[in-house]
Amino acid sequence: MSVLNQASPSTALPDAALALRPSACPGLLRIVAARDGGICRIKLPGGELSAAQAAVIADASEQHAAGVIELTNRANLQVRGVRVGHEAALIAALIDAGLGPAPATGARQASTLIPASAADDVRNVMVSPAAGRDPFALFDTTQLSAELLTLLQTEARFAGLSPKFALSLDGGERLARVDHPHDVWLAATQTEDGVRFVFGLGGCPAAVTNAGAGALAAVLPSQVPDLVRALLHTFLDLAAADAMRMRHLLAAHSVDAVLQHAQTYVDFPLSRDPSLANWRRATPADATLRLGAHAQRVVGTWHVGGQPPLGRLDTATLRGVATLAQQRGNGTLRMTPWQSVLLPDIASDAVPAVLAAMNALGLACDPAQPGTRLIACAGSTGCAKSLADTKADALLLADRLPDGVDVHLSGCQRSCAAAHRAPYTLLAVAPGAYDLYRRDASPGFGDCVAHQLTIEQAADMLEHLVRSPSDA
Repeated sequence: MSVLNQASPSTALPDAALALRPSACPGLLRIVAARDGGICRIKLPGGELSAAQAAVIADASEQHAAGVIELTNRANLQVRGVRVGHEAALIAALIDAGLGPAPATGARQASTLIPASAADDVRNVMVSPAAGRDPFALFDTTQLSAELLTLLQTEARFAGLSPKFALSLDGGERLARVDHPHDVWLAATQTEDGVRFVFGLGGCPAAVTNAGAGALAAVLPSQVPDLVRALLHTFLDLAAADAMRMRHLLAAHSVDAVLQHAQTYVDFPLSRDPSLANWRRATPADATLRLGAHAQRVVGTWHVGGQPPLGRLDTATLRGVATLAQQRGNGTLRMTPWQSVLLPDIASDAVPAVLAAMNALGLACDPAQPGTRLIACAGSTGCAKSLADTKADALLLADRLPDGVDVHLSGCQRSCAAAHRAPYTLLAVAPGAYDLYRRDASPGFGDCVAHQLTIEQAADMLEHLVRSPSDA
């Protein structure tokens, strides 16, 4: 790893840079009230947890909450329905299971230690759920993502980052979420001199949609931690106190100005590389690989994945999947950013039994099943801002969903359930009534093609649009 320059974090905006940014986001140590009770969000390094930890979550959810565990679009978990007066006991059980931020040790016990709540908030590094196992990967990101998580939790100044500020580390896997925008994204690419990581700001490897979203430059894998550190300090140096995301910084400062400032923190070049302006991943990502059984890099091993209905698990199902991981896999579960679960390291001869068991638990393992192509937010039963019961309406739509169509049901404009833009979005305008949007170059959800549809009318309209895609 390169030696950092002598530059230290700027003192030009000390109050803005060091103050904790306010947030209403749930966390492990910040349980947020919702219509169905408190929400406790558990951030999982690389989306991974052990079978023993899964059992603790199931037990704690039964004892202190409603027994509903929600998978998120950042490969984390949420315990819903936390009961009033049970918050401290729930948090203690989860921390005892090793599900909190990394404990302070050695130098981290200094007075500049990042607060525990902030250390929990900033643990936002997304990798492929098949990292280290995908046979198409250019680089095993598991160790590098662990280094980035340590960096985020050990520099006190990073407590000034918003809990929504997030990094993406793409090793070139086929099973990868590359349509999900991040504040800083890095993606492995093969060059004549070996693997490099291209990086961009305020976007994703799948698209070049605005200034800063495309690939800017490339660095060695060993330089990635220093690069990320430089970009985070640059954000905190330059961003206004109310700026939450990299896109807010880019609205006030050019990409070149951001890179020039970041250059003061590192001794390798960060100038924009024009040859990367139209860079794209060499290997197309395939989200369907999260479902069913697929061979891993090591011959004779497979990962098996399934999708719970609308991204929610009850405690019995979570325990059942954990038992499968112990008996048939390596004792770990991987949550995915598609709100599904993956069991790695399944032996070839065990694959049929694991698939049968996951199906018996109610998990969809075939991408042809409509439940794998529907996303719905908490809806009016769980969120006061939602205008419709999106969960119930999504189940109704599943019975009539056209083949190959992906739909997102959102109870309001916030789009909490989907960070990406879905091909079709049903935006609630009243109980049981939705406006239908089709993805295009328009901002937001895309082009509004119909208003005030019932679920039955929405199904008819989707069928029509699939048959006649040029029709509005």
